[in-house]
Amino acid sequence: PPQGYYTRRGGVGESGDFITSPEISQVFGELIGIWYISEWMAMGKPSTFQLVELGPGRGTLTEDILRVFKQLTSVLKCDVSVHLVEVSPKLSEIQAVMLTGGKVQANPEDESAYMKGISKTGIPIFWYRDIQDVPPGYSFYLAHEFFDALPIHKFQRTDKGWHEVLVDIDPQVPDQLRFVLSPSRTPATQNFIQPEETRDHVEVCPEAGVIVQRLASRIQKDGGAALVADYGHDGTKTDTFRGFRDHKPHHVLSAPGTADLTADVDFSFLRRMAQGRTATLGPIKQRQFLKNMGIDLRLQVLLQNSGDTATREQLLHSYDMLMNPEKMGDCFNFFALLPHHRLVHPEKKDKPESKSPLPPVAGFNELLLK
Repeated sequence: PPQGYYTRRGGVGESGDFITSPEISQVFGELIGIWYISEWMAMGKPSTFQLVELGPGRGTLTEDILRVFKQLTSVLKCDVSVHLVEVSPKLSEIQAVMLTGGKVQANPEDESAYMKGISKTGIPIFWYRDIQDVPPGYSFYLAHEFFDALPIHKFQRTDKGWHEVLVDIDPQVPDQLRFVLSPSRTPATQNFIQPEETRDHVEVCPEAGVIVQRLASRIQKDGGAALVADYGHDGTKTDTFRGFRDHKPHHVLSAPGTADLTADVDFSFLRRMAQGRTATLGPIKQRQFLKNMGIDLRLQVLLQNSGDTATREQLLHSYDMLMNPEKMGDCFNFFALLPHHRLVHPEKKDKPESKSPLPPVAGFNELLLK
C-alpha cells in the first residue's frame, strides 16, 4: 500500500500519466451536474441530496458539478452535501485545495469521515476511505474512471480448461516479473467464470462487483441513482489490461507502482451484480450521452461568449477530444443504476390507471429541446 501508484503519485492531468474528460473541458462536468438535477426533479425533488463521488481524482469534476448547482440554486431547493470516497492522502489534499481553498479540518477518530470542509460555494464536503462509511440517505453516486483502476483477475482457456493468469518472478532475469498460467484451477477460476462464457480470455474485477452491489442496495433502500463513466465493453473484450506512464503505453509488469494500470470495465458484469436491486441503463458511448445532454447547444453558447480566438480554438479542440469516435467519444461509456420505479414499463403505459409517465432519463434518451 505505501508503494502504490495512487498513494505515491496519482498522475492525472497534462503533467501526469493520463488525462481525464473533466481536465479537458468544463462542459463535461457541467452536463453531469445537469444530469443529477434532472434526475432529482424526475424523482420528485427530495429535500436532501448527497452527491457521493468514488475516486474523485483532483476534484475537477466535483468542482464543475458544484458550479452548476450554484447557478441553478433557484431550481435545486434542497440541502446538498458532498461525500468523497478517496483512499489516497495525496489526492485528498489536492481535492481539498481545489474545492475548499484548503480550508479543511481533520475529523476526530470516532467519526466515519476523516476530513471535512466547506466548498467555495458553501456546501459541506466530507472525505471517507470506504463507501461503507458514507452515511445512508438519498444519494446520487458518481464513478468516473474509477472502476477501471480496481484490481482484476485474468483467466485463460486452455485444452485442460480454465487457468488463472498469475504474476511470477522471471528465473532468467531475477529482477523482472512475468505472467504465468496457474498449474491447476484456483479458487478464483471456480468462482468467477460464468458457465456460458464463450471468450478464451476473461478479466474479472470482484471488487467492482462488491461496490456495485453496495450502490444498488443503497439506491434500493434510500433512493437516488448512480452514474458510471469509464472505458469499457459489454462482455465482449478479452485482454485489456494495460499501463500508462507520461501519456505513453507502459508494460504493466515493469517498475511496479510507477505507472497507471487500467483494465476496461465489463458492464455486463456490473449489470449482473446490480440485478434484482436496481434497474440499469447503458452502456452507451460518451459522445451519444453528451449529445443527448445538449453538449452542442452548450458549446454554441460558450463560443458566442468567448471573445478571443485562442479560447474558441481551445473550446473546439476540447469538444473534439470528448466527442470524436477516434479519441474519447467511443472509448468511454456511460452506465446508470436507477430505482426500478424510475423506469416506466412499456406494457403499463396504456393502462388508464397509470399516472402521467415519468420523464425519460436524460442522457440515455434524446432530449427534445423546445
